[in-house]
Amino acid sequence: MQAKTKEQLDSSDAEIILGRLPERIQAALIAHATEIEYPIEAVIEMAIASFLDTEALGFADCKPGRGQ
Repeated sequence: MQAKTKEQLDSSDAEIILGRLPERIQAALIAHATEIEYPIEAVIEMAIASFLDTEALGFADCKPGRGQ
């Protein structure tokens, strides 16, 4: 069976990721999601994508190494 790739995080993935982060980072991500009225999974995706590529809006736009 071939693994299905996903373009976006889902809420269960976001909860797992959040649970592994330090509390201050969890709080900052949740606060930002609340402030901009986005789901937490979108905010986590944007944070990771912007780390990998400063010009990316999300994983689908991400081209690792381009932003460095």
